[in-house]
This record gives sequence, C-alpha cells and structure tokens, in this order.
Amino acid sequence: MTATATLEKNVAARRIWMVVAISIAIILADQIMKIWVKTSFYLGEDLPITDWWHLKFIENNGMAFGLELWNKIVLTLGRIVAVVLFIWFVLQIKYAKGIRTGFFVAMALIIAGAAGNIFDCVFYGKIFNNPMPPEIAVAFPEGGGYAGWFEGKVVDMLYFPLFSFHWPSWVPFVGGEYYEFFQYIFNIADSSICIGVALLIFFYSNDASKAFNMIGEKLRSKKEVNKNDRSK
Repeated sequence: MTATATLEKNVAARRIWMVVAISIAIILADQIMKIWVKTSFYLGEDLPITDWWHLKFIENNGMAFGLELWNKIVLTLGRIVAVVLFIWFVLQIKYAKGIRTGFFVAMALIIAGAAGNIFDCVFYGKIFNNPMPPEIAVAFPEGGGYAGWFEGKVVDMLYFPLFSFHWPSWVPFVGGEYYEFFQYIFNIADSSICIGVALLIFFYSNDASKAFNMIGEKLRSKKEVNKNDRSK
C-alpha cells in the first residue's frame, strides 16, 4: 500500500470514528435526559431554571418541536429510513477530497438527532407506562407499556420562554392577545438536528454540493459498468 493510499485510509477512518463518537455522545445525552425527565416529572410539570429557561415535560407524536404531520408508524419508519440513508451517504464520501471536517460534524449531528427520537418512538411505548398527572411514569410496569412497538411518544423538555407580552388592542387580528416568543418545547435530539442543518446551510453548502456530485459520479460510473457487463 502506498503512502498516499495509507493517508487516505487514515483520513477516512478518522472521519468515520468522529461521526460515530459524536453520534453516540449526543444519543446518550439525549436518552439520559429523556429517561430522567420521564421518571422524575409528571406530564406537564414545569421546573423553572431561570426566567427564560425551564424544564417542562411534554410528549408528542410528531416531528421536531411538537409538530404533528403524519401517521405515527409512518413517521417512525421514515426516521429510520432517513438515518440509514444518512449513514450510507457518510460512508460513500469518507474518502472524498476537499470536504471539510465540519461537514462530517454536521452530518453526525443530524444522524444523532434523528436516531435519538427513534428510540422514543420504537421503545418508550413498551418500556414505560403513561399515568395521569400528578403520578410519575415508571419503567417496565406490571401492566405493560402504554403503546405498541413503533408507537411511543417523543419526550420533550427544553423550554425557553425568552419574553412575552400582550399585543396592543389596536393591532389588527391579534390585538389584546398574549404572545410568548419561542413557545416551542423540544429535546436534545431536536437541537442536534437543527444545529446540523444550520451548519450545512450557512457554512458547508459547498461541501454538500461536492459530496452530492461525487456520489452522483459514483452512481453513474457503476451504472455504466453494469450496462457494459450486460452488453457483453
């Protein structure tokens, strides 16, 4: 093996291990926080840390920030497919030249965030019960969990009500109504996805273009090889 080939192999290995390490760290942090909140807070409990940062336990069936757009099982399977595709994508570009380390960090953040919420969806319905407040959930209850496989709810707890006010009465449509800036409640996995996507958009869009072009070239080359093999 030449020195260049050895160097390329080492670079590829470092990229993959970095993605794996970041992903595992985020998934562990996300799951530890979720399990602690799930087994320590009753549903809806709100613990102020500061005026602008609370831990508030809610659950949702849908996407990041509590959005609900699709059927639960379809959404869970979609997350799994997305994670598999992102992992495949990273493996395909591990030898690519001209792609910066930050791009792989962004990919790791996205993979970890999507995977973190998959654990909730796949396992939490079987592992935990879901009692009415003020009772607190327990793991592996005698009566079984609150839902089937792939139908668990995502645990959210990070709440940042940065400021709030009432709209002046003269403002059309919303006059007199209460407004709270950033009322969404989310989790570490959601944050990881959003940070990863933001990095791609604002700092690594060129790297993403290079990666997609490289994969496109690889697929076209493979298609040509298969076509030539069939024509023989």
